[in-house]
Amino acid sequence: MASESFDVVIIGSGVGGGAVALQLAGSGARVLVLERGPVLPSEPQNWDPQAVFVDHRYQTHEQWFADGKPFRPGMYYYVGGHTKFYGTAMFRFRERDFEATQHDEGESPAWPIKYAALEPWYDRAERLFGVRGLAGGDPTEPPRSAPYEHPPIPHEPVIAAIEQRLRSQGLKPFAMPSAVDFGANGRCQRCANCDAFPCRIGAKGDAERCLLRPALRSPNVTLRSCVRVERLATDVSGRRITAVDVIEGGVRSTISAGLFVLSAGAINSAALLLRSANARYPRGLANSSDTVGRHYMTHNTTALMAVHPFRRNLTSFPKTLAVHDFYFGDGPNTPPLGSLQLLGKIREPMLREPLAAVPKFLREALASRSVDWYAQSEDTPHRDSRVSLRSDGAIELRRRRTNLRAHARWVEKCRGVLRATGYPIVLTKAFGLEAVSHQCGTVRFGADASTSALDPLCKAWDHDNLYVVDAGFFPSSAAVNPALTVAAQALRVGHHLRTKVLA
Repeated sequence: MASESFDVVIIGSGVGGGAVALQLAGSGARVLVLERGPVLPSEPQNWDPQAVFVDHRYQTHEQWFADGKPFRPGMYYYVGGHTKFYGTAMFRFRERDFEATQHDEGESPAWPIKYAALEPWYDRAERLFGVRGLAGGDPTEPPRSAPYEHPPIPHEPVIAAIEQRLRSQGLKPFAMPSAVDFGANGRCQRCANCDAFPCRIGAKGDAERCLLRPALRSPNVTLRSCVRVERLATDVSGRRITAVDVIEGGVRSTISAGLFVLSAGAINSAALLLRSANARYPRGLANSSDTVGRHYMTHNTTALMAVHPFRRNLTSFPKTLAVHDFYFGDGPNTPPLGSLQLLGKIREPMLREPLAAVPKFLREALASRSVDWYAQSEDTPHRDSRVSLRSDGAIELRRRRTNLRAHARWVEKCRGVLRATGYPIVLTKAFGLEAVSHQCGTVRFGADASTSALDPLCKAWDHDNLYVVDAGFFPSSAAVNPALTVAAQALRVGHHLRTKVLA
């Protein structure tokens, strides 16, 4: 096999890999970013609900297994990772999310770092992604060293009226922080094609636009797409990773480096470490603690359609409002419930799979009259909720669902809140195992090498030159979207690599 050599190899071009690459840009180190997918094309189908939700044009054709049953996962392999399709929500974790928290079913463990360690990097990430928000509105908001750089996206009339009805219930709805290039001279056209769609006009704050492309302006950073990493190789001692075996254009080759950063996403990073097992590490690399692949979490999530039968919703960009009043519970000494935020506007093609038995005219009527919400609760980590490999190499997910009673309570409370805003019909649909967009926890970091795979700076305890920087490092999932926390930690790790490891 042919062989090449670099100083740093980064596997994955999403939030984690992109942020590390940006921190290493201009450092002098020869940095190679490997991405298994291509650059996502700008084409009319980007904004076509039929192409995205019915034809699944951009979704992987891989077959995974859930508890022994095959399914096609909601995975998207492109330069920029899942942020090409995410809904632009950019929440900081709360201070208490870093502490041990007792839930209705199970405990959310403490992180090995406190919120203060990430706060300056949260600020940096918000500026890089152009996050728009308003400090002080969120009743659970953690301390900030600076306000948002950009004001929030204004509500459209229907959402503004709902905000007032929420306030009349004594709640404190707030402007949802969103990574969209909106405002004077901004690219955003305030269309309905943001949440779960790729952006044709480059207005979405995704990892390709905000992290990777700026990094590639430095001559020391190179991107190679459509390269699949098969395994990591170690030296005889097992302490150092020496190379990655890859397939590019059907040809196998080896790429060596002095430092490796694995940012393939929580599921695929765990799978790659397991797939790289050798005589020294028969359970997989970075896995002396037997935690790699375990503690898999994705949040407990439910979509809610609040419908008024006689009132059309003409909102095009609704993702401007969130509710956190019950994030830590609905009374003194009660367990946490979760977050409620607006989804992108649902259209009829998006309902064809979940409401296949419902006539098309009725699906159209529902979609045109609904305001669409997303309730999420924390999925507490369970050791037996895990990613593993089948004998043929396929990925198998086994999820021990936790905290479902609290989530059911939260969904019912949300239904009552939404009815009180003037929408008498509230339909709900829980997301299943195929929804892996908030995957985390499979290569957890910690302060103890016997119970975690990574140290607090995401270096593998078992290896001197391997870092795992994606949501796999999370010891808990909290109840907000993970992207900003991945970015903050990745910027922190990238700074450490540049100033301490590569200096």
